[in-house]
Amino acid sequence: MKQIRSRCAQFLIVIVTVTGCASAPPDKLDNICDIFREKGGWYDDAVDSRQRWGVPVSIMMAFMHQESRFVAGAKPPRKQIWGFIPGPRASDAYGYSQAKTSTWDWYKRKSGNHGADRDDFDDAIDFVGWYNHTTHQVNGISKDDAFRLYLAYHEGHGGYKRASYRSKPWLVEVAKKVDRRATRYNNQLSACQAEFERKGWLDWW
Repeated sequence: MKQIRSRCAQFLIVIVTVTGCASAPPDKLDNICDIFREKGGWYDDAVDSRQRWGVPVSIMMAFMHQESRFVAGAKPPRKQIWGFIPGPRASDAYGYSQAKTSTWDWYKRKSGNHGADRDDFDDAIDFVGWYNHTTHQVNGISKDDAFRLYLAYHEGHGGYKRASYRSKPWLVEVAKKVDRRATRYNNQLSACQAEFERKGWLDWW
């Protein structure tokens, strides 16, 4: 009986360790090659989303960097009451993509990915691809235009149509930063992509 309990405990330790490693953000965020080397399987998830929705991997990854720094359970910061009392959060956005609950539910209905979770990378990057694909359909923005895609991602399709970003110079600067990162990620990926294409599924474990 002791031996069984010991094995069960060891098994639980392994599960907790693996889960913790899987959900921890990458150590190096400025190089997409390092991210994919550290996070086995993320490259395939990103490629799956690109093939489904037609949005470049570099743009989707730049969006996720901006939104959450690849933190699975990321949430918006709390507002401060009287400068020191923690108040409510700005929204119910959550996860890698910082999707709001209502938008996530819309994604699940439209994409057919009914069991999707915002703190699962594969679901989150599929969401980013889907949202930008929808932006392309609704707003006519090229899927290669990270700058305008991000403005629509932040403001929503209706907000982009109304050009609400024009009254938010800080947002325009953020979108420029996302665009620069997408370009940098794309250049990096072009130099290492063959490395990930050669990997078989056993190499990720």
